[in-house]
Amino acid sequence: MSALHDAARPMGDNMLSERLALRLEIDSFNVAYCKALDEGRLLDWVEFFTADAFYKVTAKENEDAGLPVGLIYCEGKGMLHDRAFAIKETAMYAPRYLRHMVSNLDIESVEPDGSIKASAAYLLLQTLFDRPEVTIHQTGVYQDRFVREDGVLKLQSRVCVYDNLLVPNALVYPV
Repeated sequence: MSALHDAARPMGDNMLSERLALRLEIDSFNVAYCKALDEGRLLDWVEFFTADAFYKVTAKENEDAGLPVGLIYCEGKGMLHDRAFAIKETAMYAPRYLRHMVSNLDIESVEPDGSIKASAAYLLLQTLFDRPEVTIHQTGVYQDRFVREDGVLKLQSRVCVYDNLLVPNALVYPV
């Protein structure tokens, strides 16, 4: 059965309400996640993940080939925290503004263990302080696995698969 057919299939009121509520919850999660990054609140960004989280930013060609290579690769919240701390306290890079846009959220499945597989398209715009133009830094898709910790949605896994062949400048901030 096609995804189009599944999306068009009628649902009962309870099922539709649950699906809409979950969609709104994930959309709100992504808004808060992107806002933390856009505002440079990197230590807050870390809190969107579980302790055993996996986070990777990788090229579409690497992902399609099953290669583990990524521009950013973090296993566990400790590595995420180390990256955030290094960016804020020790890294040298040109100052910039970022703007994330997320759309086309697709809830792929809710697993028997309660985890949620979802994906969403993202666009990351960047403005360097010393340049007047805004550039498209990345376009791609988030491939996510969400879980609940004490009733709060958290990322157990986020793989950011970017479409562009090259990433202009350096990838400083997480996506």
